[in-house]
Formats: sequence, structure tokens, C-alpha cells
Amino acid sequence: MSLATMFEAGADSPGEQIRGILRAARRHLAMDVGFVSEFVEEDRIFRFSDGETLRNPIVAGASDPLEESFCHYVARGLMPQLMRDAAEHPVAAGLPVTRAMPVGAHLAVPLRHADGTAFGSLCCFSFTPDHSLTTRDLGVLRLCAEVVTAVVEKDRRIAQDHAVRRQRIADLIAARALTLRFQPIYSVSDGRLTGFEALTRFTEAPQRSPDVWFAEAAAVGLGTELEFLAVETALAAKASLDPSLKLTVNLSPASVVSPRFAEVFAAIPLDRVVVELTEHAVIADYDALRAALAPFRARGLRLAIDDVGAGHSTFRHVLDLAPEFIKLDRSLIQDLHADSARRALAEALTSYGRRIGCEVVAEGVETPAEYAVLRAIGVTRAQGFLLGAPMPLEEARSLPLRGAPLHGAPLHG
Repeated sequence: MSLATMFEAGADSPGEQIRGILRAARRHLAMDVGFVSEFVEEDRIFRFSDGETLRNPIVAGASDPLEESFCHYVARGLMPQLMRDAAEHPVAAGLPVTRAMPVGAHLAVPLRHADGTAFGSLCCFSFTPDHSLTTRDLGVLRLCAEVVTAVVEKDRRIAQDHAVRRQRIADLIAARALTLRFQPIYSVSDGRLTGFEALTRFTEAPQRSPDVWFAEAAAVGLGTELEFLAVETALAAKASLDPSLKLTVNLSPASVVSPRFAEVFAAIPLDRVVVELTEHAVIADYDALRAALAPFRARGLRLAIDDVGAGHSTFRHVLDLAPEFIKLDRSLIQDLHADSARRALAEALTSYGRRIGCEVVAEGVETPAEYAVLRAIGVTRAQGFLLGAPMPLEEARSLPLRGAPLHGAPLHG
């Protein structure tokens, strides 16, 4: 990351930290002007400027030829870092800027990367000479330069890491390096197979769970692209599934309100498609989300809210978005038969779902005891390893339309 990027950053950013360091250094040294410059090819660009006088000639964002600057000569060791009177030094006296500013006393410390390469300078100067300056004052500026360099280098490492992670996700998307597994969803009342949830799997290095891949993609600004790659892959598989079955695909609210949502769903039949909102975070604009979904729900698209019971935000999603499916989180289902509090909440959510005409789907069902309680309290649909593990498309296509473990029927998976 360059100092230019820091210059554009907002409050509490590395750029704001550098501004604070510069201001403190200039005031401590009682100088008229302080600035941080960056060397870019043959130019010196002023990234940060500080001064209490209206005469401050340094404008952040402006530039001048590097070879005509004090910074250049200081960085090359041809001019001292501390000059009490610039006019007394032969090199400084010969530079037009000395008279044009004018520059009286001048202190400058090069900013260097770890390999010793100078990338800029921290400078303070006064319009008149100051013979009271000491090497201790220069030491203060050097300390400030070290802090500025540390801030820059840390941000540079972060930027480099971001670039590496973004390239990794971009390469994955370009190669379409993901696979899908389809987990069956059954009707609890009669054991009928009602559909599948398409779940993304990654085989690329490093080996890690899908949620980590999607989180990294979102962090580097490619979350929507990766989500829609998975969705498009799943929708392409829908045609090979039995026409009575629905297919659930996962999207974050940010992806739903993106232009890609309309592009992907515009020309396909939607009566068998369920969009499951995956994000736990509070949705900032429910109106925008409803508006994005409305024309597609009018064409038959169904909406599911994931992880209900895992946090307060999902309850708000249910109230404000009126989904067709409420999906109870695995944390609520686990050991449901042995935990009265979990059972009470699951029962309340199921009752609420019935009142508003909403299907209630239990996720992560793993034991017959859990399934029995869910059936008893009226949960309408279920999925989990008890009923069937996520499977390749070929296996999903051959799955019987009836066969959920009801009343001692064989278990799948």
C-alpha cells in the first residue's frame, strides 16, 4: 500500500495516525511547516501536510521534481538531516526552493523500507533560521520517522496479504474450482423427499471449510462473485433432478441486492427454487432487500431464513421478510430430546411458523431421538446426517422420492 492510499483513508486509519504523528512532531519542534512526502519515480509527492500558518506552501497531493528537493539530497547523504540555517549549506543554498519558500531551519529524516530503500521523507522546516535546534531535536524527528515507517510497513504487509488472498479467490473463481454436494430435505409427516440444499465444497489449497472460503472472498471484495458461481453451478444441476423437487441455494443479503441477482434469476423458472439467506449479521436495509426479492417471489421464488434460533438477527429476518421457510439452527436441534429449553424454543418457533403459514425445517438432525421430538412438535421438514449426508449429484438423482426414517424405516447416509 502506498502513502496515497493512506491519504485517502478515513478516521482511525493509518493515514490518520500519520497525520497525528506529523502534527505532534511539528509542534514539538516549533516549526512552521511539517510534511510527509513519498518518492514516486522522479517525483516527490506531498502526502500529508501540517502547519498553523496561512502561509503553509505545502499542499497535500501536490508534487515537484524529486531532484530539486531537500528530501532527495538528504536521502542520498548529500545534505545533513539537521540544518539550523539552510542558506549556510552550499547544496541547500543553491536550490531555488530555499529562497522561494523560504526555508530557514530544516530537519528531514528519510523513510526507508526494511531493505533500506528510501520511499519518502518526514520533514519539518521554519521560514527563518533557528540556531537553537540540537541533535536531540533531530532525535525526536527520527523517532517519529520510525513510528511512521512502522505504520506504513504494517499497512503494506496488510495490503500485500490482501492482494495474495484476493488473487487466490480470483484464481479459484476463474478456474471454477468448486464442487457441489446435495443434501436431501424430507417431509416429516410422510417421509417424502421434497428437495435438496446445494452445498459448496472446495478442493483447492489450503484445505479449509466452505464458510472460511466464503468469508475470505467477502473480505477481499469477491464474495458476490464466488456466491453466484456456486449458485449458477447449482441451478445448472436443477434440470437433472426430479421435477417435483425444490432446490435451495445459499446467498448473503449483500448478494441478493447486487445487480448479479437479477441477472442470474431473470430468465429461469423459479417455482422450484428456494433462496436461503446465509448471513448472521443484522441487515441494514430491509426495504432494499424486500424490493430486490419481490419481483422474483412474485414469479414463484421461495425464501428461507437460515439459522433461526441461533441469534436475535434471524428473528428480525423472519418478521421483516415473511419467508416461506424457517430453518431451525443445528445448535437448537442438538440433544433436543434431552433439553427442555431447546425443545420449548423449537416448539414455539414451530407453532409460530404454523400461524403464519410458514414451513419449519430442522437442520442438522443426527439422531432418531432428535427426529422423534421434531415430529412430535410439528416440524414440517428435516435434513441432516440421519436422513442423508450431502451427496454428489449422481447419487442425489437416484435417491428414492420416499424413504425418510419414519417408524423404523431404513436410514440413509
